Amino acid sequence: MGTVLSISPATKKASIMEAEAAAGDAHKNDKSLKRHSMFVSLSWKKLVANSAKKSAKKVTPKPMPACDPASSQVAQLNSENARKTEEKKPKAPIPVPVPTVPTQNSEVQNGRLSTVQKQPSSVSLVSPRRVVIQASTGELLRCLGDFMCRRCYKLKDLNSGEVILWFRNIDRTLLIQGWQDIGFITPANVVFVYLLCEDAITDSVASASELQGTFQTCLYLAYSYMGNEISYPLKPFMIEANKDVFWETSLRIIDRMSAKMLQLNADPHFFTEIFQDLKNQRDASETTLDR
Repeated sequence: MGTVLSISPATKKASIMEAEAAAGDAHKNDKSLKRHSMFVSLSWKKLVANSAKKSAKKVTPKPMPACDPASSQVAQLNSENARKTEEKKPKAPIPVPVPTVPTQNSEVQNGRLSTVQKQPSSVSLVSPRRVVIQASTGELLRCLGDFMCRRCYKLKDLNSGEVILWFRNIDRTLLIQGWQDIGFITPANVVFVYLLCEDAITDSVASASELQGTFQTCLYLAYSYMGNEISYPLKPFMIEANKDVFWETSLRIIDRMSAKMLQLNADPHFFTEIFQDLKNQRDASETTLDR
């Protein structure tokens, strides 16, 4: 009624032996595969080493040509001389375009250039001619003395040397007494003194003492205005007998000549005019000047 499966021992034993044989074959195949891969690896390494040896080439450097020290020194000197010659050559000026100025004025109207005629102007654009006047201090002093002798014609005994002596004595006194470090008598200061004397001294002077008092008053104002010191003493300039006249004359000159004194220092053209006027006071009969 039921089915019974029976396995014989002989069959069981045969199957076990077959399994062991198959395992042995597989082990042998595995060993042969490992051995074959090892041989392939060794063959590949040998092949790479051989190809590297064949591709490598022996490079021999070319020997440098022997350098002669004498010829190299000559070549260096030649190059230095050529460089110095190039530096010494004058450089050509850079051309700069010069704009042209049209003779007629131009205006742009509605994008178009139109010319406008230049109207003649009554004002001259030419600068005044520069006049150079030269004179020494001694010459200007002699011109100043000639002016005073010509102005005070009533004083027959007056000469230009006496007027110059009044001026030099006061300047020397101030230097000796220490009121000034350098002398006051210079061409510019002589011109300033002449400006004051030309207005203060009139032809109505009747005596030399009156002339000396007025002249020394002008000197005091000139020293006070043009001198290098802050203040000066009154004694060398003022005569005790004419003290009131001294101050009256000083105030009158200041009131009348203050603007011209400022203008003389501010306006070179005015100074040149007074300078030339002083030079023109020289006496034509005098051939030698007190230098």
